Amino acid sequence: MEQTRRVLVVAYDDAQILDIACPSGALDIANRYGADPPYTVELGTLGRRAVRSSTGIVLGAARRLEGVTGRLDTLMVVGGAGSEAASADPRLVAQVARLAERSRRVAAVCTGAAVLAAAGLLDGRRATTHWGYGEGLAARYPRVAVDTAPLYIRDGNVYTSAGVTSALDLTLSLIEDDHGASLARSVARELVTYLHRPADQAQLSVFLSAPPSGSRAVAELMAYAAGHLTADLGPGALAARAGVSTRQLTRLFRAHTGTTPARAVRAARTEAAAHLVRTSRLSLAAVARRCGFRSAQTLREAFIGHYGMSGDTIRRMPDTPVPKAAAGQQTPAV
Repeated sequence: MEQTRRVLVVAYDDAQILDIACPSGALDIANRYGADPPYTVELGTLGRRAVRSSTGIVLGAARRLEGVTGRLDTLMVVGGAGSEAASADPRLVAQVARLAERSRRVAAVCTGAAVLAAAGLLDGRRATTHWGYGEGLAARYPRVAVDTAPLYIRDGNVYTSAGVTSALDLTLSLIEDDHGASLARSVARELVTYLHRPADQAQLSVFLSAPPSGSRAVAELMAYAAGHLTADLGPGALAARAGVSTRQLTRLFRAHTGTTPARAVRAARTEAAAHLVRTSRLSLAAVARRCGFRSAQTLREAFIGHYGMSGDTIRRMPDTPVPKAAAGQQTPAV
């Protein structure tokens, strides 16, 4: 039996520090819970140069990519704001391609998929990345079958994952593959997280229903709405935020979501409220306030309109995902 599972994490300037911390932290905990053989995790960069993460925190590297020899268990390329520059760096891409040949499996976190694609490692494969970058990845690398719906995808010995926290879901999956479900559950409990979200679970949470790709403005507005549910999200405020007229905003939403800005916002608020009802003991009135509804009664009407069931029914449901909107149902005004 091999003595250790050798994991090399590839980083570069403006990498997302969570993409590094989530996998390495989970593997470290797996070791403490008895992973046999244990993982050895090293951070590698070109020239063994320290890299500045997108947060400004500087990380020292343990390995010089050009000098890595021998077999690797896992080669993992992280994502971040610097991924586009990294994927355009022929030296880094060449090292990733070389090291992939020495690896039992290859993985990318978030936009790190662009580096794998540049190295030709995703050609003819199905792959995912952060939902906001999938369209660009598909356009740049037409030989890659990009699917931004799942949290992570395994195609042969190549793994890709969605944004940031899905790195943890991917790593828990790798731990389970290597050491079984019991150890993966122990790691998940230590991290106070779910064990683990299934690969085909939608990237976007129940309260962040992004419109189909095609309008960056609409996607950005819905992302803003999901994070600011109690703000003024009326058509006028959203139009001003996007720098377009209210009429143009309505045209954009109808073209790219099939509905109006007001109804899209109502749906986002209703889905967020359903998530809180399912995962907390907050009163319906408290949930309504947190999600931008005028009153508990307005929220009750929204649940009936959107799901065809009451908040009490949603709260009593077994431990399953919040249901999809009922066919033909529309959420009333908030």
